[in-house]
Amino acid sequence: MATTSNLQVTISLSDPDLDEQELQAEVENLLPQVREVDGVEQADLVAATETPRSAKAFGGFLWGMLSAEIKPANIKTLFGFLSDRFSNKPIKLVLKTPDGRELNLEAGSRKEFEFAMQQAQDFLNNTKNTSNSKDGEGSTADRG
Repeated sequence: MATTSNLQVTISLSDPDLDEQELQAEVENLLPQVREVDGVEQADLVAATETPRSAKAFGGFLWGMLSAEIKPANIKTLFGFLSDRFSNKPIKLVLKTPDGRELNLEAGSRKEFEFAMQQAQDFLNNTKNTSNSKDGEGSTADRG
């Protein structure tokens, strides 16, 4: 049986109806739940050491963001969990493989979560000759 490395998944909540403090409360509420998802090895708030251009930090952490390390085989479980909780709220996800490839996804409905999950599975299954570079080619996320 081949050994597979874990994925790094960054989850960003971006609900326009919530202010920054409410958004942070949502993330802090979500964190222990994500830690309980099958296959999640660890999860934590995102430290403000590498702040993306549009991100805001509070107390050493980025507002509305958390990061999880998950086994690739359990990505469907994580997406199902997120879909159940955020099927009507906008959410951004960044999947980063151990070899440095990244996939940026956005979802705001159950249908979009299903599509994003399929994209994630295709991305993970396509480990050779990928067209999705480290620069996130084809991504809608702003990378600075």
